[in-house]
Amino acid sequence: MASSPMDVNSAFLNGDLHEKVYMELPQGFHSKGGNVVCKLNKSLYGLKQASRQWNAKFCSVLKKLGFKQSKADCSLFSKKFNDSFIALVVYVDDILIASNNVQVVDELKVSLDQHFKLKDLGGLKYFLGLEIARSDKGITLCQRKYALEILKNAGMSACKPSKVPMEQNLKSSKFRGKLLSDLGVYRRLVGRLLYLTITRPNIAYPIHKLSQFVSKPRKPHLDAAYKVLQYLKGCLGQGIFLLASSDFHLKAYTNADWASCIDIRRSTTRYCIFLGDSLVSWKSKKQSIVSRSSAEVEYRVMAITVFEMTWSLALLKDLVIYHPQPALLFCDNQAAIYIGENLVFHERNKHIEVDCHVVRDKVQDNVVRLAYKSS
Repeated sequence: MASSPMDVNSAFLNGDLHEKVYMELPQGFHSKGGNVVCKLNKSLYGLKQASRQWNAKFCSVLKKLGFKQSKADCSLFSKKFNDSFIALVVYVDDILIASNNVQVVDELKVSLDQHFKLKDLGGLKYFLGLEIARSDKGITLCQRKYALEILKNAGMSACKPSKVPMEQNLKSSKFRGKLLSDLGVYRRLVGRLLYLTITRPNIAYPIHKLSQFVSKPRKPHLDAAYKVLQYLKGCLGQGIFLLASSDFHLKAYTNADWASCIDIRRSTTRYCIFLGDSLVSWKSKKQSIVSRSSAEVEYRVMAITVFEMTWSLALLKDLVIYHPQPALLFCDNQAAIYIGENLVFHERNKHIEVDCHVVRDKVQDNVVRLAYKSS
């Protein structure tokens, strides 16, 4: 498998403008005719439509080269011909190419360089803040350098490490504690930590809890955020390991804390999705409404997980990966499983919104199979 990161030089200057846009003459250019302006044929950095036009131009070039844009993720493009398969992911002007044929990758680089000026970054080792290491056993993703920068910016490079990212059974409230004089310190720190959860599922829950208080952070919230930094100090190199050889069976595990928010009594939902033995997706989020029972809150998180699993199956299809068997969804609440499998369970679930019953539909269509898993 060949993989290569690329960078486009002056990407936004490649976009074609379809609107009439005028600009004043740059400094150093003088006109004898009075108030003379320039009409732009290409986009410039600073225009509101610059990023949109660049993306449209890049997508059109890829489609001309025979690539198909994924409906599950618009940033993914793929192409299959003969025994070769090539996939391309784009984030603004950063490009990542992967293929089972090295020659196909080189040919694509030449084709793209004819349309845009590209910078070949060599082998895949660093991409969008992610440090990537490959071996015969699999691929390791981590953000050690990014974590070190967070500690340095927070002035905690020499802090004492902690074994846990958050105290057990910690109940944070938006009304307790002294308001911070500088709100930006807390907001910037939580924003940086949110990006770190890309490779750190073990801090997803505490960071989710902390992000609920960015509007009016207080002293206890900042102390909890510093606790997360102490935990990071003790495990800077941790990340995600994706196995090279594993069964391609999609499995998900769900859990929820019923009425865990002490302010508005809403529940927190969590799920993690594995492809074989590799963790590929996870989330921790507070529900949008108050649930009346533990069965209801577990059923809601099952519905959210089914949406994510359906998206994952569509993504696998775009990557030409066949997944014949139903995906497995594990839950520790048998009442929620009965609701998902029983079409005539009216009294206990007639108050639940219709969109949550997607679980039943997927079970009936044999896309998902529910299973009990003890806590």
